[in-house]
This record gives sequence, C-alpha cells and structure tokens, in this order.
Amino acid sequence: MPERRTVALVTLGCARNEVDSEELAGRLAADGWQLVEDASDADVAVVNTCGFVEAAKKDSVDALLEANDLKDHGKTQAVVAVGCMAERYGKELQEALPEADGVLGFDDYADISDRLQTILNGGIHASHTPRDRRKLLPISPAERQDAPDVALPGHAQDTPPEDLPGGLAPASGPRAPLRQRLGTSPVASVKLASGCDRRCSFCAIPSFRGSFISRRPSDVLGETRWLAEQGVKEIMLVSENNTSYGKDLGDIRLLETLLPELAEVDGIERVRVSYLQPAEMRPGLIDVLTSTPKVAPYFDLSFQHSAAGVLRSMRRFGDTDRFLELLETIRTKAPQAGVRSNFIVGFPGESEADLGELERFLTGARLDAIGVFGYSDEEGTEAVTYDNKLDAEVIAERLEHISRLADELTSQRAEERLGETVEVLVESVDGEDGAVGRAAHQAPETDGQVLFTSAEGLSVGRMVAAKVIATEGVDLVAEYSELLGGDPQTPDEEAGR
Repeated sequence: MPERRTVALVTLGCARNEVDSEELAGRLAADGWQLVEDASDADVAVVNTCGFVEAAKKDSVDALLEANDLKDHGKTQAVVAVGCMAERYGKELQEALPEADGVLGFDDYADISDRLQTILNGGIHASHTPRDRRKLLPISPAERQDAPDVALPGHAQDTPPEDLPGGLAPASGPRAPLRQRLGTSPVASVKLASGCDRRCSFCAIPSFRGSFISRRPSDVLGETRWLAEQGVKEIMLVSENNTSYGKDLGDIRLLETLLPELAEVDGIERVRVSYLQPAEMRPGLIDVLTSTPKVAPYFDLSFQHSAAGVLRSMRRFGDTDRFLELLETIRTKAPQAGVRSNFIVGFPGESEADLGELERFLTGARLDAIGVFGYSDEEGTEAVTYDNKLDAEVIAERLEHISRLADELTSQRAEERLGETVEVLVESVDGEDGAVGRAAHQAPETDGQVLFTSAEGLSVGRMVAAKVIATEGVDLVAEYSELLGGDPQTPDEEAGR
C-alpha cells in the first residue's frame, strides 16, 4: 500500500485566511492527503500568504523561505504559496521567489489536490497572470449570486462528495464548504461574505479579493451547526465588510435577522461580528448587537482616522464628532460594549492639525484596542498618485507618538473595567501558567485576554463569569465566580467517557 501523501498548512494574515486554510485542508483530506501540523513532517508545505501591507508581505516571504529551508533538513519536498499575496502577484511572485515550487491563485483552490500532486511529482504548474477580480462579478450586487465559474474561497460552490472522512464538514447542500479544523480552539471564524465594494484610496484588497458577495444564511447556519458539533463555543463572523451583508441578497438588514438564529444554534455560547464600517452602521444593527443574548456587544469599527479632510482623501466618511456620537449611541445601549479600531497615520497631506484631531478622537473614544499603522504606498491604489507625501521620518515619528498614546489609553480603558463582572470563554488551562480566556470585548489575538487568578474548576471551552480585580496593560486579571453555559466537552471526549 503506497505511503499516504502528507501536507502542512502554514497560515499568515487575518481570520479570513484561517477559514480559507481550513477549506483547503478539507479539500485535501477529502482527496486522501494526511494533514500534519509541522511543515518539517510534510511532503508539501502550503503557505497561505497575506498581501495586505509591506510588513505582511515580508512575513509571507520569510515564511516561504523558512519552509524552503526544510527541503534540506526535513521530509519536505515542495513549498507552495497560496492566499492573497499569491493571488495578487502570481507569475511575478514566482519569478521573484524561485524558492517557491508553485504559486497558486484562488482559481486553483477547487483543484488543489491535483495541483499539489503535480508539483510533488516534479511537474510545473504555470502561475497565473494577476487580474482585477472586481471585473469577474457583475456590477450590480443583485446579479452576483448566480455568476458562474468565479472562484470564491470560503463559498464552495461545488458539491462536496457524500462519503467524507470523519472530521470534515458534511455535504449539507450544493454550496456547503469542505472544511477541516486545523486546531482544537473553542473559537472558530465563519466567513459571512467575500470581497469589498468600497474604494478606499489606500487599500488594494478589492482588486485581488474581488467585489462583495454574501454567503446565503442557510450556508452560514449550516457551517455554524457543524462547528458546534466539533466542540466550537464561539464563532466570529468575518469578511471584508460585514455591514454590507445581504445587499446582494435583496436585504441589507439580513445580518439583523441572522444573528439571533446563529445565537440559538445548540452548543454555541457566543457569536461575535468583526469588520464593521462606521458609515454603514444602522440603528437596527446596533440594537441587535447590544441586546441579543449570546451575541457579543462587540464593535470592530474601521475608523482609520477622524480628521474630516484625511478621511475624504481616503475616500471614507465621518469625522471626530460623528464617530464619538456613534460610540455614545452604542454605550447608551450597552455600557460594557467593547470597541476596537485601526488607524493610519502619515497619510498624504496629513497636517499637524489633522494629527491633533485624531488625538482628540482617541482621547474621547475610550477604545478597548487600537491598532496603529504608518502609511505606505500600496501599488495599484489611488493614494500612490497623491501629492503631499510625508517624509518617512515624519511618518515614523507620528506612528511612535500615536502608538504610545494608544497604549496609554487602552490601558486606562482596561482599568475602567475594574470591579466589572465579565463573561469569559476559557481558552487554555495549564498547570503552571493557569487559565486564560477572553471576555466579550476581546476578539482572538488582537484585543487582550483575561488571566485567571486560579485554574481550579476551569476547563477549556467553558463559559464563566469572573470579576475583574486587576489589569496588565489591556489584559484583565479576574477571579472566577460562576459557571455559565453548557458542557464544554467535545463530542469525541464525550464518546470516550
């Protein structure tokens, strides 16, 4: 009997990439590949790259080179690039990085098994010439759902086989995704949509991710039920812009209907929504996010700046006062609501007064988590053509200044939670390090965590109430007080009792 082919998936970038990696894992497992965690133990190392900003692209290249080194020391025979950077650059990346044995775009995902086998056998798969994926779907959102032959990672338009191995998402319909979990975390992301119709002048994502297209509610519900059966307790809805969900399905308020249904899925203890556009926030959505049981009052709002002139140059909307009014509306309905955002400093034409306006907003906003980035030209974006570019030294100074301010303000915001009782999902329990989890205002990896004073009585996947007694930067230190929710055991653990 021939030795089974092995593959490892290395994922960089955002939660959307994590979902795409689990889809690739599902496709490969369904075709007989054995998934391994360590790339050095795999015949093929697949690196799911990020192509967002220069730092992310550098991390992706470093990961590909690191995987290539394994060909001299481990079992690895081939290294393949997939993901946003591979889609964005295609043939150009292949020529610039010959260490990668293959560069596969989104159109290759449906045939990922055959592509890897060809490369593993020493064959060559010609890398694609990049194209603007916004042009692949109709201009009218209402016509996009039935567009044929457009690869949409995470949407899985092909029908999965019925005889799937254990641990794969079941064939629940013609658009059901093939997905296999690559970890045991009680948290998983679910893709709500793909692409973006916004035209922010600094962002290249729509050109290689394409126009906005929603997944159908039945598909999102079906995948959530499957994840719950795998032991997942919290789902995080991800896309490039969740506030646009449903506009191509005839109902821009579809998210308000879907969230309560997801919260009622047996086994799910928390539903979190990420990637919200401030200009598209509406009263009904705020109401659902702040009042629905098991839906986290969590607002991942993409402000990017608060000076009106800078925002207009970014082709965005709003200003300091309107953004503060939005936050006041949210906190009036849910005083403990969590809010995070990212900001760009040093955008072309940003003045000292603009920077001061951003400081005014940050000081008044009381955000739980803040990401700050210095502007850099991204090829293919409108901002590359702008005049009034700031010197790199000025951008670096402003980045350092606002980053220090952000650290100070988010630490102060954490201290405001002293004495609060928070609902925490326990994510790890270690005899030496204790137990760690996240409260409703803390998304995975970006917003801090809750450190328990004792791990006694706690188990991974359990939702508990805990009282905040101290802070460490954005992290909270808490005493566990009460068990909440259902049984944290996975189906496999239950079967083994």
